[in-house]
Amino acid sequence: MNKRWLTKPLPAPNPAFKPNCVVSKLLMQRGIQSPVEANAFFNPDLKGLHDPFLMKDLSEAVDRVNKAMETGEKILLFGDYDVDGTTAVALMYTQLKKHYDKVDFYIPDRYAEGYGVSFIGIDFAAENDFSLIISLDCGIRSVGHVAYAKEKGVEFIVCDHHQPGDELPNCLVLDPKRIDCPYPYKELSGCGVGFKLLQGLTIRNEWPMSDLLENLDLLAISIGADIVAITGENRILCAHGLKQLNTRPRLAFRELLAVAKKEFPLTLTDVVFIIAPRINAAGRLRSGRIAVELMISENLASIQSLAREIDQDNQNRKALDKAITAQAIDMMEDDPAYDVKKSTVVFRPDWHKGVVGIVASRLIEKRFRPTIVLTESNGKATGSARTVNDFDLYGALCQCAEHLEQFGGHRHAAGMTMPLENVKPFMEKFESVVVQTISAEDEFPTVKIDLEVEFNQIFSKTENRTMVPQLKRDLAGFEPHGPGNMTPIFMARNVYSRDFRILKDAHLKLLVTQPQYDIAIDAIAFNMADKVDLITHGMPYDIAFTLEINAWNGKETLQLNIKDIREAQHA
Repeated sequence: MNKRWLTKPLPAPNPAFKPNCVVSKLLMQRGIQSPVEANAFFNPDLKGLHDPFLMKDLSEAVDRVNKAMETGEKILLFGDYDVDGTTAVALMYTQLKKHYDKVDFYIPDRYAEGYGVSFIGIDFAAENDFSLIISLDCGIRSVGHVAYAKEKGVEFIVCDHHQPGDELPNCLVLDPKRIDCPYPYKELSGCGVGFKLLQGLTIRNEWPMSDLLENLDLLAISIGADIVAITGENRILCAHGLKQLNTRPRLAFRELLAVAKKEFPLTLTDVVFIIAPRINAAGRLRSGRIAVELMISENLASIQSLAREIDQDNQNRKALDKAITAQAIDMMEDDPAYDVKKSTVVFRPDWHKGVVGIVASRLIEKRFRPTIVLTESNGKATGSARTVNDFDLYGALCQCAEHLEQFGGHRHAAGMTMPLENVKPFMEKFESVVVQTISAEDEFPTVKIDLEVEFNQIFSKTENRTMVPQLKRDLAGFEPHGPGNMTPIFMARNVYSRDFRILKDAHLKLLVTQPQYDIAIDAIAFNMADKVDLITHGMPYDIAFTLEINAWNGKETLQLNIKDIREAQHA
């Protein structure tokens, strides 16, 4: 697919920064206007965390947990089966267990119970004398479930970060997205909300704060996997969590990396593509409980066994994902109606429920549309949705609520359940909503470019071209990357190929140059073999790229990771 290139506006000159410095311009684009702010950005400080008691209901929640511990009540941690939910449960369980024995956890079965708080889980709590449930990464829309639990003599504390519905559950609710919540940072992960409850408990009970902070690796993994904003408090927590992960990794993550044949240090991107899929695979194919057991265990033999099992789950998940994606593409290609639709909704009752979200993302790579993949589970149609660019997926589903039995999520991803007979009218309604609300800009994939540069801005005159330039090393300070702080993408015009080859019939390996500078840089363009004609005829072209380090045989060199190639255009 051809992509639109959007270049961010250049920041206004600021005398506090060097005028033509690439790093200065990137900082100002991120709203950083002074050396003091730049220092805080490059050195995230845990002192910048907000007071947890600013969150609505948090003080009362601390009191309720303390009451449970003082009176000997049994506490059940109920978490979603994805990475955010399981890391939240692992964090809460690890911390509470240091001070109280009567704590256990429950992860719902994806197939028997579905997403979120379940009646089966509440029945389990009541039958086993748990009088308090703390839900993690779920519960904000569980009004009926909380009422049912109260009838059974079970109280709730909801810790969630998803968008609330019109009515809140009748219990203590910790969610910074509550309209009446004054908490200053709204983009915490589900694990992050659980962390704030633990932070409150730690402060009020005078527990050692170091005990809590040594588990920030779990929080960093939740932040990366759930694709929440890497700004403000999340950036502080994530930066320190990654440091923890890389310097003092828990056995679980050390062994997961071993089976994945990956070495430390890890970036947040590595977390997203190596650790998170393996943790998720357990919940997709078997049970998220296995992932929690892996993360909380201190028994090496047990951890190694679980890591191997989870890695195999991930291999099986990949095979399912590939097969179902191929079937869905065939379905679309056989039906010409998809050629004119603004949305993609596909349904097949025998698809594996655990991978439909991944398949939805794959289909967007093939056909750039808001996409929903549905299958049948327990006599209902259930599925996952993924969006394109900034199209508001959750808002679109709200307009289709008449056809849905249950739905939840956020702007970029969501899940839903409906009666089987509603699938066709839902497809029609969703298409109608997308047609009416999607912008022209959201209909095409885009490359968002931070800055235009020339090769002499990447390597200075005095730098050794066979070494990693200072610019790349300076850019390391911008990590961790994610929404709100994405990896900087640069553009270079009038580039020529000095050499190239095609790898695995899919990728381009290039040596690129701008003739006005005596600089040639290695580059890789994944899945762009179809653009080979643009680079082979001795004509100039433009590239959009990120800077990365290529490590090979103990040597590090600069490599451009090309995001798109187009015919040369005048500025």
